[in-house]
Amino acid sequence: MMELLPVPLGVGFMGYVRAAAPLVAAAVAFYFLVEQLSYHRNKGVLPGPSLVVPFLGSIVPMIRDPTGFWEVQAARARDSGAGLAADFLVGRFILFVRDSELSHRVFANVRPDAFHFVGHPFGKKLFGEHNFIYLFGDEHKDLRRRMAPTFTPRALSTYAAIQQRIVLAHIRRLLDETSPATPAPIRVACRDMNLETSQTVFVGPYLTQEARARFGEDYAVFNVGVIALPVDLPGFAFRRARLAVGRLVRTLAECVGQSKARMRAGGEPECLVDYWMQGLVKEMDEAAAAGRPLPKHTADEDLGGYLFDFLFAAQDASTSSLCWAVAALGSHPDVVARMRAEVSAVWSPESGEPITPDKFMQLKYTHAVAREVVRYRPPATLVPHIAAEPFKLTEWYTVPKGAIVFPSVYESSFQGFTEAEAFDPDRFFSEARREDEAFKRNFLAFGAGAHQCIGQRYALNHLALFLALFVSVVHFKRHTTHGCDEPVYMPTIVPKDDCTVYLHQRCSSFSF
Repeated sequence: MMELLPVPLGVGFMGYVRAAAPLVAAAVAFYFLVEQLSYHRNKGVLPGPSLVVPFLGSIVPMIRDPTGFWEVQAARARDSGAGLAADFLVGRFILFVRDSELSHRVFANVRPDAFHFVGHPFGKKLFGEHNFIYLFGDEHKDLRRRMAPTFTPRALSTYAAIQQRIVLAHIRRLLDETSPATPAPIRVACRDMNLETSQTVFVGPYLTQEARARFGEDYAVFNVGVIALPVDLPGFAFRRARLAVGRLVRTLAECVGQSKARMRAGGEPECLVDYWMQGLVKEMDEAAAAGRPLPKHTADEDLGGYLFDFLFAAQDASTSSLCWAVAALGSHPDVVARMRAEVSAVWSPESGEPITPDKFMQLKYTHAVAREVVRYRPPATLVPHIAAEPFKLTEWYTVPKGAIVFPSVYESSFQGFTEAEAFDPDRFFSEARREDEAFKRNFLAFGAGAHQCIGQRYALNHLALFLALFVSVVHFKRHTTHGCDEPVYMPTIVPKDDCTVYLHQRCSSFSF
């Protein structure tokens, strides 16, 4: 048996510290060396930092300046000609994908043995297990099939009436709270409008005013946590966000239960969850009557989690798009004039009536503007995936297992399109150009493959409806300052100045 070496009397605590110091230093040096070797083995020939900070990597500069951090990644990927760039974040190797075709390879290989779509680098911990994006194969297909009734023309028409009423109410409030002589930032107003729209469209009749207020508070806490350091300890924003998600999902699960009961009783659908539950309860009841197991993922809590996915996707992405739309239109009066002429041909604010579905479909140019806004400034610029196994992405590079892969839909939006840096709705309107078809593979704002956004038509409709109403009832002018149009992450990108504009009413009245 090994004998312990005697410690001389009187050495004391500091003596132990001095004796241990070389061992601690050696252990730290060894850890640093192992981490650098692992990083360089994963990086291979890709551009990226030559040395990384142990464990933390580049997380501090990413949190401090997300826009600058991802611009550096894009520049590395572009300048090297590889279309890829490497870095290191909180103990994880990351891969930035700039090339559109390589992004398609990632989107097309979301499966258990390749890439897992996570929506956020630490999404599973933040969003919880009841999450639509973590499903694969037949389970995922079955769930999308059951969701299909939520985005039929009939359902979208139901939502459009709700959307228009809320949009006009919030424009009224914004005009009442601002002065034409004083510029006002509209990001928060757009966020509040979208939160009310999402709540009402998704679960409208099932949320009390008190529940709506709590929902708004919890969602604000969640938003802060999305862009915070991923420290899951008491007192940290990430932990508060995780707990807020749990409360939000439980609230939505209660709405699901109420909708199931109402649809079983023969009620008419009034919101998204009703269109979803109408077919689902029939399928569940038929299975129960035949003695078959109930379909998977039909428990209230599961469905509440999936509804939260929808709300998260709709809320922040829509706020981003509305702000960028107003910012872009502020410097393109010719586009605004064409939209106003198109809308005025089918609808008047003084009519007291909403834009009907048939008339809304006639607004071809307004729809083209909405698509160009999303191309020009994709709200969710990156779509994180995790490599479940090593994956050969190119002939010369294999993505290592455990890497977080970031296809950049933002970078794709500026590839292929004619004068891609310009805001030009005619690229989606002109029959001669048809860039929506010619460069379809570069329009990745809604993803691609099996996990392509199921609600993209709803999202584009919401943006087009807002544009039609906003330009019709409001005169607006951008308050231009240095750097005002630089994108910042909130967590989707928004203009740096929160889209500050001068506003005043241009019609005698509006409401319905």
